[in-house]
Amino acid sequence: GSSLLTGPEGLMAKERENLKRLKCLRRYRQRYGVEALLHRQLKERRVLATDGAAQQAHTTRSSQRCLAFVDDVRCSNPSLPMTRHCLAHICQDTNQTLFKPCPGSDEVPCHKPVPVSLSEEPCCPLHLRLPPQMYVPEQVLAVPEELEAAPSELYLSAAELQPTESLPLEFSD
Repeated sequence: GSSLLTGPEGLMAKERENLKRLKCLRRYRQRYGVEALLHRQLKERRVLATDGAAQQAHTTRSSQRCLAFVDDVRCSNPSLPMTRHCLAHICQDTNQTLFKPCPGSDEVPCHKPVPVSLSEEPCCPLHLRLPPQMYVPEQVLAVPEELEAAPSELYLSAAELQPTESLPLEFSD
């Protein structure tokens, strides 16, 4: 578009058609006139509404505490977002579906809240059932007595293993 020959006299018919398409694509889905004004006003209203709602939610959320009672004393922990209970008492909320109490074991019952997304039967880390061991150690093979009683003369000493002549460090092709 920066060439001096961009006018209608400098372009061939095919190039003029391509230029026309390119200009149309640049304007595609852009709002003009009254539509643009209304769209900008709507965006401003949305920003004001969401900023105001977020600020209001922030001030009210910081003061919300858990609604559970333990020994006739209200829990002092802050509630989880979008709930009325803290993490320790979230299972008392009958409408929530994200947490389940840990079933524990036969000897030790446990009711800690565990996220359901971990598995179909969620358990806390204390009661997590480990999968069966996949590694099986190899059996130690017995060494025949004939090999154990081999004479020590068959083995070379460290002095005998060292080379007697020095080899050149450079090798040729």
